[in-house]
Amino acid sequence: MAELATLPSWTVMALAVCVALLIDVRWGEPPPRWHPVVWMGHYLGALGRRIAPAVGESSAGAAGPFVRGAFAWIFGALLVVTVALAAVWAMRGGPLWLQALLLGVVLKPLLAWRMLRDEVRAVEAALAESLDAGRVRLAWLVSRDVAPLDAAQVRESAIETLAENLNDSVVAPLFWFAVAGLPGAALYRFANTADAMWGYRGERQGRDWTWAGKWAARADDVLSWLPARLTAALLGLLGAASTLKQLPSQANRTPSPNSGWPMAAMALALNVSLAKPGVYTLHPAGRRPQPADTARALQLAGRVVGALAWLAGAVTLYEMVRAFA
Repeated sequence: MAELATLPSWTVMALAVCVALLIDVRWGEPPPRWHPVVWMGHYLGALGRRIAPAVGESSAGAAGPFVRGAFAWIFGALLVVTVALAAVWAMRGGPLWLQALLLGVVLKPLLAWRMLRDEVRAVEAALAESLDAGRVRLAWLVSRDVAPLDAAQVRESAIETLAENLNDSVVAPLFWFAVAGLPGAALYRFANTADAMWGYRGERQGRDWTWAGKWAARADDVLSWLPARLTAALLGLLGAASTLKQLPSQANRTPSPNSGWPMAAMALALNVSLAKPGVYTLHPAGRRPQPADTARALQLAGRVVGALAWLAGAVTLYEMVRAFA
């Protein structure tokens, strides 16, 4: 037991990742009332009504909404990081296995692979019933207008969502957990949730987010920059490594500095074209996606999650073997 007590703290973190992924695959999301991302959403929703001016407000300039949005984001980020630090402090001092277990339980709500997988599966299952059913189910996942989409476009949108959120909901939280522990993962999830709720370029729900959401959008861009490229690299290596040289040119077709990377990697690995009508087309030489491509996309994304779990498990096993050697 003395050897276990001397294991480095990042070994506890690696074991916590294994615990978090196991809980996610086995049980999925906790109830909303216990979900920290839901709490973040409540905060962002309440403050959003105060920082973004109503559409058409004559007094609304750029400086006021931007400053209010920046301060509301910073205050929320400090609150989230403080709570995460308090949670880490409360876990200290116990045995290794208990620290890892508790840390994994707290980390789990900050990542969401099972929910993402199930929602994308549900879109394909709904499409098998009817196009209208597929559109309705897709509307749960995306904010775009789904009414004009045909079956292939519904499928494209689901696969794009899978690729983008593989980064946002799995790889990036784990990346920042590896860099800065639980506070890093919590900060990223706050930033990503803020971008989803505030990071619009114009009107949403009767309010103008052009400047009010600017800080949130740029903060998410910064925090997602490296993880998005890591996600793309993993998709390429585990899908079709020969396509990696095409990745930068395809990723840059999207207006987003980050989301194009995992989406382009998925398109190239599956050899399908993924498009948002009137905005971008990724891998235009690819074919239109078929029902089997959704399953292939899910398998590839699952391999990425499995690789991360394997890596965390390998680190844990290696250090434990060293401790007893």
